[in-house]
Amino acid sequence: MANLDGIQGILFDLDGVFYVGDQVIDGSPEVIKYFQEKHFPCRYVTNTTTKSIDALHQKLQGLGLPIERHEIISAPYAALLYLRQLQQPSCHLVLCEEVKQDFGEFAQTDTTPDAVVLGDIGRAWDYAMLNRVFQMVMSGAKLIALHKGKFWQTSEGLQMDIGAFVAGLEYATGTEATIIGKPSPAFFELSVKALELPKTKVAMVGDDIDSDVGGAQAVGLKGILVRTGKYRQEHVDSSPVHPDLTIDSVAELPRYF
Repeated sequence: MANLDGIQGILFDLDGVFYVGDQVIDGSPEVIKYFQEKHFPCRYVTNTTTKSIDALHQKLQGLGLPIERHEIISAPYAALLYLRQLQQPSCHLVLCEEVKQDFGEFAQTDTTPDAVVLGDIGRAWDYAMLNRVFQMVMSGAKLIALHKGKFWQTSEGLQMDIGAFVAGLEYATGTEATIIGKPSPAFFELSVKALELPKTKVAMVGDDIDSDVGGAQAVGLKGILVRTGKYRQEHVDSSPVHPDLTIDSVAELPRYF
């Protein structure tokens, strides 16, 4: 039995924990309702970069997941807060069109931006686009990545994530990207701050042993791993991270609280 005594708030990953694609994981809506009825503080944190907060909230509602809009903390939202601290930089946005709308307060340019912001753009990646970003960074632009995920689980199986492109640009430019989403310590700090609790009173639930569990533990949170989504036993075996608790799915979580 894991020692979760004293935990007073939870950060939940979304994709892979409550759903995969458009398929809800059995029992997950009931988990949300359980913690709501207990008035247990929760936030839902995600590296998803293909949807705005409004669109993501609509998806969750459509899936029957009763999560409030203000409870969602996404990597694009964290990036927006980060850019505001840079005194209105001009930006080149490598983002899907829907998410670009959330960054409308910043001047956008395709020539010499102060910052390049990278997110997931699906099948639109190509050499010309990567080379253009390479040239911008070589000319002095700050490289900002919404996350550096290796892969993610879809209804079609595991798919390569944007981390490979981020790593390639870092290698080619000799520049280290600023990573905004999980497992960035700043992302977890932002999320815990929203709960208004000490880090030692918060647990993170996710399907990625490194980004979710490892990232959370690195800043002082408890890390709970679910065997759904991108979970693969071979990745757990090869990881130096040791979860505080591993459960078959999020549906099992209420028994610990």
